[in-house]
Amino acid sequence: MTTMTDSSVREFKMPDVGEGLTEAEILKWYVQPGDTVTDGQVVCEVETAKAAVELPIPYDGVVRELHFPEGTTVDVGTSIIAVAVGDGAAAAAEPVQEAVADTPATAEAEEPKPEGRQPVLVGYGVSTSSTKRRPRKGAQAPADAQGASAAIQAELNGHGPAAPAAPAAPAAPAAPAAPATGDRPLAKPPVRKLAKDLGVDLATVVPTGPDGIITREDVHAAVSAQPATPEAPAAPAAVAPAPSPTAAPASYDTTRETRIPVKGVRKATAAAMVGSAFTAPHVTEFVTVDVTRTMKLVEELKQDKEYAGLRVNPLLLIAKALLVAIKRNPDINASWDEAAQEIVVKHYVNLGIAAATPRGLIVPNIKDAHAQTLPQLAGSLGELVSTAREGKTSPAAMQGGTVTITNVGVFGVDTGTPILNPGESAILAVGAIKLQPWVHKGKVKPRQVTTLALSFDHRLVDGELGSKVLADVAAVLEQPKRLISWA
Repeated sequence: MTTMTDSSVREFKMPDVGEGLTEAEILKWYVQPGDTVTDGQVVCEVETAKAAVELPIPYDGVVRELHFPEGTTVDVGTSIIAVAVGDGAAAAAEPVQEAVADTPATAEAEEPKPEGRQPVLVGYGVSTSSTKRRPRKGAQAPADAQGASAAIQAELNGHGPAAPAAPAAPAAPAAPAAPATGDRPLAKPPVRKLAKDLGVDLATVVPTGPDGIITREDVHAAVSAQPATPEAPAAPAAVAPAPSPTAAPASYDTTRETRIPVKGVRKATAAAMVGSAFTAPHVTEFVTVDVTRTMKLVEELKQDKEYAGLRVNPLLLIAKALLVAIKRNPDINASWDEAAQEIVVKHYVNLGIAAATPRGLIVPNIKDAHAQTLPQLAGSLGELVSTAREGKTSPAAMQGGTVTITNVGVFGVDTGTPILNPGESAILAVGAIKLQPWVHKGKVKPRQVTTLALSFDHRLVDGELGSKVLADVAAVLEQPKRLISWA
């Protein structure tokens, strides 16, 4: 067997595939130990708090080891795959080939990968990551200036110096020993906040997470143990994967309840909606409007050769109506800068479209939608929807939105009170379009009617401005010719 040196092995670390993301879940591995990889080849798919993305390897070689199985959430900067490069690639392939010769073939030969594939991540490169990781268990804390810098960065990330390893026997009834003087228990910021809210001293909590990290379940277990003596610190470890705020009972019946881990896009959406609901003072206004003429225009556009192959539906004209209303009332297109105590009015519109996907709700946006013609807007909407359904929406596509449309009518819902997308000033909810009795030209007739709801941030949008925008959208949908006269 050929021996490899460490210098011939490259460690590929989990990159920050968004802006400021701290972790990602490995959804699927496309390679296995012994497979040959080339620069730019996609080796795995990961899900962040914003989207699912594919990770390309930045060098040629042979896969030596996959450090984490599928379904594992890994911190940014942690090595996830080892690849033997250069002379080490041949050495890495030898033991794998010998093992395959002794076992039945279970996989087809790998197809050649296309050459010249470009990285799919914005800002992705092959430069060595400068992320400083905290020491593993038993590692010595650095004493020089570089080590001090790493320790400070760890504090900013919510990680303190590594605590002593927990006892190997978790079933011991003895209370956990307090950390050594100067050590800080390891826990992420949300867990520290939870402990603070519940009045739990993290120094008294038994950590069950990797590398001695305290989890939410550990904090809840400490709360449950406070009234009585801590009898079973091992209980939280048995249910650590469960996202429930309280530990599952020993007699938990899986046939009557299902526990679904909250992570990735759904976890980020939940946090963002809570933050938005309790940060921006929401106001919602409603208007019911006759959109019969708009529906006729939709049918006419479908027959227009200029729109051949494009997605033409009521949402297209609703989006255009909102863009016209924003043009007439530009102050609605703004954001609130809490630090500077300023209202930032945007002179561009990145139009967000709320999309329900298997991984949860996402809001990609059409960049500079205000500058697009109606056919261009139709093309952008079609591409946005198709990409979202395939789960290929990039993090960049979900950043920088200014206003949003959510179409609850596709579910047969008449209306709702939508919550603002964080950082935006307004969101328009569109209800189901139905035939209803309507007074038209002095007579009651069946007309196509829908209800619109506009939620806005009352810190920067007062009732008059919000009402004007909603009224303008309704007016355009009632008389689509205003798209010409008001545009």
